[in-house]
Amino acid sequence: MLTPRRFLPSTSHLAAFEAVARTGSVTTAARELDLTQSAVSRQIKALEEQLGVELFLRERQTVRLTLAGDAYVREIREALRRISSASLNLRANPHGGTLNLAILPTFGTRWLAPRLGRFLAANPGVTINLVTRLSSFDFRLDSIDAAIHFGHSHWPGAELAFLMSERTLPACSPDFLKLNAISRPEDLLTVPLLHLTTRPDAWERWFADNGVVFESVHGMLFDQFATAAQAAIAGLGVALLPTFLIQEELKRGDLVAAVDREMESRERYYLAFPPERADYAPLAAFRDWIIAEARSGSET
Repeated sequence: MLTPRRFLPSTSHLAAFEAVARTGSVTTAARELDLTQSAVSRQIKALEEQLGVELFLRERQTVRLTLAGDAYVREIREALRRISSASLNLRANPHGGTLNLAILPTFGTRWLAPRLGRFLAANPGVTINLVTRLSSFDFRLDSIDAAIHFGHSHWPGAELAFLMSERTLPACSPDFLKLNAISRPEDLLTVPLLHLTTRPDAWERWFADNGVVFESVHGMLFDQFATAAQAAIAGLGVALLPTFLIQEELKRGDLVAAVDREMESRERYYLAFPPERADYAPLAAFRDWIIAEARSGSET
């Protein structure tokens, strides 16, 4: 069903409205849009007449959003951003085939990026834009086609394709291990432990899995694996890290197992995407590729 024309204002009117609402000044908005003040005022007036709603309160030489205008600009600003993003994507790849993918930082840099060339070589018409997202979000409110998700098999409003499980290892620097008497799981209770804010109970799980009785576990907090790994390399403590993300550090000897007791994480890695985008060609190609890549265990 087509939306009635009266509910579809021109983008020039909306851009003028958003600029004045953001800057709080017709003069500043006109300068930003490279228009005259009177032209901006006419566009806003035309928008108000089309909608039948007053968007601004005019007070002497100033303008102020009405309650209706404030609510409207929040919706319009996101719509204009998405139109702008779509236009930029089209210019970057005029033949179509752009995939906007949200990634987890360390997974993206350590695992995905080194392999991504193989996908692009096999799909030369596809352009991939990568953005970082540390937690789930609403696909309806973001111009993202798919996301790498670590967690349980649930994401409201999205389909999930399983990629891989994960094993973690308590790792530290060789010098740290020499300076601290660590030979059993319970010995880790006596040294500094490095924690991830996204996995606040990971150490508790590890100790429980290894039969260690404890009252509480404290230590430094990090929001990303990469910084936690660097802190462990620097000798600040022991970090519980995914083994597949620290293979190079283990091979070089920058990190060693503080105690050789791996733990399988309860959560898994998935590719999440909105159901209505499932048949989008670039997404379908990427989904098939990343599932095969994850399950093959191939090395770069």
